[in-house]
Amino acid sequence: MTDATRTAGAPLLEILGIESYYGDSHILHGVTFSVQPSEIIALLGRNGVGKTTTIQTILGLPVPRSGEIRFKGELISDLPTYEIARRGIGWVPQGHRIFPTLSVDENLQLAAAKARPGPWSLKDTYALFPRLQTRRSARGDTLSGGEQQMLAIARALVQNPDLLLMDEPSEGLSPRLVEEVGEIIKRLHEQGVAILLVEQNLNFALSIAQRLLIMNKGSILFSGKPQEIADDDRLCRQYLGVGIGAVHT
Repeated sequence: MTDATRTAGAPLLEILGIESYYGDSHILHGVTFSVQPSEIIALLGRNGVGKTTTIQTILGLPVPRSGEIRFKGELISDLPTYEIARRGIGWVPQGHRIFPTLSVDENLQLAAAKARPGPWSLKDTYALFPRLQTRRSARGDTLSGGEQQMLAIARALVQNPDLLLMDEPSEGLSPRLVEEVGEIIKRLHEQGVAILLVEQNLNFALSIAQRLLIMNKGSILFSGKPQEIADDDRLCRQYLGVGIGAVHT
């Protein structure tokens, strides 16, 4: 199904009743949600509830044992990871995972070598990340944590994704850099990129997401607007470990 023939208002990504395992360990239990074009969704929950596994299952790592994942209407849950990426799904993994011995420019050139057609050239990407422009000859392992996170985002962006999966993009960053990453995410949203991000930082998620999902024990138990979570002290305390007194909207 092409973009031209998709029904107006149809989800960009649909996850329908996904069951995922690592070996004999049953991690995801009937996970169902969708992402609309250009939407920012934050997936929240305590450590170990299945958030990262959800991201990885979308990418075929692991392949779900049952359920369906559709992207632009096409079934992708039986495709290898490289084919899923080619369809227009980018990934910013937890911990950056840049190539440490390559320069900033080499990291981006490698990612752009087989990129999909789209608006994000190397020039445009450097314009979004001027700090990387000034550090383009620096090796990855000499970058600060914030610079490595920017490089991880830029590396995914030059592949021109329609959907960007981001795993803990604020992890380990100073408050100033968290704010900077948030502004970058908002700019990507303005350019039409849909974003599904896993987050532990509730305030960061509330500041950028249009819709929030809360996961517990491998299932989605809440889907709603940021203010609904910010106003629900019981929900915050029970499933996020944060009282509403610590939430700033």
